[in-house]
Parts: sequence; structure tokens; C-alpha cells
Amino acid sequence: MTVTWEEVGWERVAPGVGRCRLPGWDCTAGLVVGADAVLLVDAGSSLAEGARLRAEAQALTGRRVTHLALTHPHFDHVLGAAAFAGAEVFGAEGAEGADAAPAYGREELRADAVRHGLDARAAQEAVDVLVRPHRTVRGELALDLGPGGGRRVLLADVGPGHTAHDLAVLVPGDPGVVFCGDLVEESGEPQAGPDAVPSHWPAALDRLLKLGGEEARYVPGHGAVVDAAFVRAQRDALAARFGVSHRS
Repeated sequence: MTVTWEEVGWERVAPGVGRCRLPGWDCTAGLVVGADAVLLVDAGSSLAEGARLRAEAQALTGRRVTHLALTHPHFDHVLGAAAFAGAEVFGAEGAEGADAAPAYGREELRADAVRHGLDARAAQEAVDVLVRPHRTVRGELALDLGPGGGRRVLLADVGPGHTAHDLAVLVPGDPGVVFCGDLVEESGEPQAGPDAVPSHWPAALDRLLKLGGEEARYVPGHGAVVDAAFVRAQRDALAARFGVSHRS
């Protein structure tokens, strides 16, 4: 790497794995560095944020981002995706056809971004070049980012929960790292908009816990890195909040 994580304001979570907390909505973007490829997790809320992430990833790795995983189709996670020309874009099954779903159509994404405070021109520019996933994940999909499986990442369709299309990213290691998207939030109460599926959300968190295990570091969509106990407590709180009968 040409610079350290700290020099560009990123947090090193594990060897070759880091994340940053973007301003405005405290949204997380993650980076996984392999010998042959570079994976970014989520792309920010605008083309400007996407360009910032692209430049910082280039500074950290000396290479371009080759893979982009979008954890769910909300504006603060996807509107920067067009900044990563040439990257292969992944999402949970169904996310690629989100234009057909009112909650994820271009106009609703633009309106939602503006409602939350994004400049209207920036929102329109991003929506005009909106990138949908090129490949979708049903169940699990392994990505090799290094020769001979030296850096293998697992993409898992763990939803629905926060949305109908929730993707998690597991980076095995010591410790393992799970990028959770907004299935887990630390800096505020988990947000359940009109596209949430509350009856399935606790079970989605159980799938996250099974994916990462007790020793993993869990990276929420918003807020500080947490442990399995935090995810378990949030699962129980969501089950109580939504009146979901749940057995861990």
C-alpha cells in the first residue's frame, strides 16, 4: 500500500481490511485488499462521495477497485456506484431489477436523497447514471481476490430485513470481519422504512451471526464496529420492537 489506513482517515479492521465513516449520514464504506483484486463495500451517497472513495482506495492499494458489493439499494449506499467504471457490481438477488419496485426506482431514490438533505442537483446527477448490480447473489457466492484462494470473500444474501435485498460480506480471518449493511446500526436505532421486512429482520441477524461466529468483528452500516453480543442484543430488541416471536 502506498499510504496507511490512518493517513486517509480509514479504520483498519483486520489485515488488508478497512472501513471509513462518511460524513452526513455516518454511512460505512469498506475495503478488502487482495493480491489480484480490490473489493469495495458500498459506494456512498453521491458521485462526489464515490469519487472520494475511488481516490482513497487507489491511494491505499495502488490499484483500481475491481469489485463493488452493494449491501442494499438505499441512496446513501448506492448513488456513488457510477464512479467505479469497470468494477463488477454485486447485490442481493432482486436488487438488479429494483427499477420495477417503487421504493428503489430512480425517482424515489432521488426524492429520498433530497428528503434526507442531499443537494438536489447532486442527487439528480447520480440518479441519471445509476448503476445496478451486474451480478446477483442468491444464497452465497465466494469471490477470490488473490491467487489460489489466498484472499477469499463470501457474499451472502441474508435478508430480507432492513430491505427486501440485504447482502452481507464475510472476510474470513483472525479476526473475521462481517460487513452488515444496515441490518445492524450502532450510531442510532435501526431504521425501518416502508421497504423493511420486520417479520424477517431478527432471522436475518441470526444468519449474520452464523456467518461470522462469536469472534468476528461486525461492521454496521452506520456507526462503530461491534461484536457478536451487540448484534444479538439488537436482534432481540428488534424482535421485541416488531412483536416477532423469535427463538435464538
